[in-house]
Amino acid sequence: MSTEDKPVPASSAAAPRSLAEALRGRDDASLAALLRSRPDLITPVPTDLTQLATRAGTRASVVRALERLDRFALQTAEALAVASDPATYEELLGLMAGDEGDPAVAAALPHALGTLREQALVWGGDDRLRLVRTARELLSPSPQHPSPTGLGPTVQEATAGMSPGRIQEILAAAGLPSTHDSVSAVAALTELFTDRRRMAALLADAPAESLQVLERLVWGPPYGQVTADPAPRLRWLLDRGLLLPTAPGTVVLPREVALHLRGGRAHRTPEPVPPPVETAAAHRPQAVDAAAAAQAYTALATVEELLKDWDEGGPSVLRAGGLSVRDLKRTAVALDVPEPVAAFWVELAYAAGLIASDGEADERYAATPAYDEWREQPAAERWARLATAWLTATRVSGLVGGRDAKDRALSALGPGLDRSAAVEVRHRVLALLAGLPAGAAPVPESVLARLHWERPLRGGQNGRGGQNTGSGAGGGEAGDDLRSRIARWTLSETELLGITGRGALSSHGRALIGAPAPPEPEAEPEGPGDKLPVHHRPAPPLAPLPPAEQAAASAAAARLLAPQLPEPLDHVLLQADLTAVAPGPLQRPLADMLGVLADVESKGGATVYRFTPGSVRRALDAGRTAADLHAFLAAHSRTPVPQPLTYLIDDVARRHGQLRVGAASAYVRCDDDAMLNEILADRRAAGLGLRRLAPTVLAAQTDPATLLEGLRAMGFAPAAESAEGDVLISRAHAYRTPPRSAPEPVPEGPPVPDDTLLTAAIRAIRAGDRASTAPRRQIAPDSSGDGGSGGLPRTTAAETLAAMQAAVLTGEALWIGYVNAEGAASQRVVAPIRVEGGFVTAYDHTADEVRTYPLHRITGVAELAEDD
Repeated sequence: MSTEDKPVPASSAAAPRSLAEALRGRDDASLAALLRSRPDLITPVPTDLTQLATRAGTRASVVRALERLDRFALQTAEALAVASDPATYEELLGLMAGDEGDPAVAAALPHALGTLREQALVWGGDDRLRLVRTARELLSPSPQHPSPTGLGPTVQEATAGMSPGRIQEILAAAGLPSTHDSVSAVAALTELFTDRRRMAALLADAPAESLQVLERLVWGPPYGQVTADPAPRLRWLLDRGLLLPTAPGTVVLPREVALHLRGGRAHRTPEPVPPPVETAAAHRPQAVDAAAAAQAYTALATVEELLKDWDEGGPSVLRAGGLSVRDLKRTAVALDVPEPVAAFWVELAYAAGLIASDGEADERYAATPAYDEWREQPAAERWARLATAWLTATRVSGLVGGRDAKDRALSALGPGLDRSAAVEVRHRVLALLAGLPAGAAPVPESVLARLHWERPLRGGQNGRGGQNTGSGAGGGEAGDDLRSRIARWTLSETELLGITGRGALSSHGRALIGAPAPPEPEAEPEGPGDKLPVHHRPAPPLAPLPPAEQAAASAAAARLLAPQLPEPLDHVLLQADLTAVAPGPLQRPLADMLGVLADVESKGGATVYRFTPGSVRRALDAGRTAADLHAFLAAHSRTPVPQPLTYLIDDVARRHGQLRVGAASAYVRCDDDAMLNEILADRRAAGLGLRRLAPTVLAAQTDPATLLEGLRAMGFAPAAESAEGDVLISRAHAYRTPPRSAPEPVPEGPPVPDDTLLTAAIRAIRAGDRASTAPRRQIAPDSSGDGGSGGLPRTTAAETLAAMQAAVLTGEALWIGYVNAEGAASQRVVAPIRVEGGFVTAYDHTADEVRTYPLHRITGVAELAEDD
């Protein structure tokens, strides 16, 4: 007898008989919640609720839905998979809370069950709970895929292939009377194993060694190996059916026996409450904002330094795409950071659209035109652009240096770094930080444990939703899956970007994700070494914001950050040891000029520049004169210009340009004959192939650039000149790629529909469902149509015209069959508005719009019968 034929309580007399009927009984708000949580169900929009239910039961959709369940909701689904079908709420509560009961489980179970119902994974009333068939198949135990609960098959399933004689032997050994058939024998054995008192009496007589065997199997896996001649401790269990053979040499602990030994619980450790996010330290919010703002400014300086290093054209693009290991090392040295951090900055600039490949034959990376626009923006807006690009990017820089599934190396800016889960994980980590009191820095491991509780199946490798996350994993085990690694990288990257300060979320970081105001702290801020447990409070259910809302949140974050950023300075402090100290960030013209005139010696809260002959010559090569340099230093120094620096500039300027190098192949020209003699006599000039052409001219066999470098290496300060004899000014040539757009994030499945799309989709689904399920009756009882049989209605042209005209007067809706110009037939529910010229204009409930139909393409018409 099927489950549908069994008697049910009166309260379930009108219970839905299928998932489609259960969906049909939902209101629009409930359907919208389903489609919002499972957006793949409306891609494309189903024609009716039957098709929606069918799609909700497909394997791919169910796996995706299971992966988005939190640990307790998943445990509830796993319990339903081993419960009877249908199950009652009391049976489910017993499997979750056990015989002794657990108040926390009892309090949380309705919410978990509501989540499963909302996502159409469970349907039916509390007296007939049904897990959708696909989910049951994914979560049910089998020899190939043990259940996450660690339970084995039922007695009925395990004895399916056993001989009737062997079943009767088990009954006799268990002290049960023999029966006339195997069905009643299995039922008697099942009744014994589910009777707590009788099972306790049976196990009281068991040898201690046999009980130890049961203890090893009770929490799974329930399968074990035996020899052809089992030991006495195993023979005692096999004789009484406490272990049942499933294959030669393999036995299993029946589900009913395991549940008795577990005290009725399906899981060793139900986890109804998410693990709390603990705080490692608490700081003053003002100190957090100040630290985050300082790091935000450092982030801007680092990105500018990176782009300045690539200003004349960056490294070459590998044939397979991306940066070579050598180029990444060079970039790390230039930025004075470790290679993983350098990869982060490179990927961040790429995500923000500031660098790209130039697309030339000899392809290389360079700054984009957007970089020049970005540099002109205020500092806070520049930071907001970087932070938003990081927040919404799916490329994960932490993967650089690893290997992909085909064992190929993953390189910075190369393919294979996109991970669609990155956006959700970043937002979730920041949302958890937003749930802490202002200034509270979390314990990283507690963040990972919380994320693992919220998505226990994400990052798993089995794909069937069957990894052992439900029973024995424990609430604190976060694992080393992809989501955990992304979360770890997120915590460090937020500190690099200045979204957090001292490990705590800043006020501008909170605004960046659209989080509400922080909760009030439960204790006074303590020192960084104290751990302050924070009671569990649900974190704000923040999801990635739509583009328009994210733009507004980024603007709000920029407004909060702007007052925290230091004002650029217009001065430096010159010192007698040929250094200049910038006590803070410098205004752009001053920083650019100082970067040419001096070399950066150290960075930090203050930047130290050192003046050298080479740096001064570099400024002179750029077209500056000694007078220009003296005036510049005098105007921007808060201290007097030291005499050694004045002497250095004058000395280099005096020698600068005495030698002139031009193209012959190359030549050296100088009015000082003694200097030319000195060059010819120098052994280091042997490789330049110099010979005297005239008292003031030397010819070289090398090109001008090589000749310039060679003479500078010998300690001279030559200047290049043009064919007309003018000094060539050497300025850095800014190389830019053609306009490039930032890389598009890789979406994680279909996007969550907005309210407008949801409303239209629900209207279309309900209209289609009305067309396919509404009772109908033919217009003419004697017409030869099959409208009453569920096919297209068939009426004559005269009957169709008359019905349409009558419906225009009464305003009633009709069910029509329609064949379009391509010959495709469909059923529609329409409300005729007017009929003229062989066409009917009607409101189409299925399409939710007014349409015009040729009457000759309408196969027939039927009225929608009134519901009983």
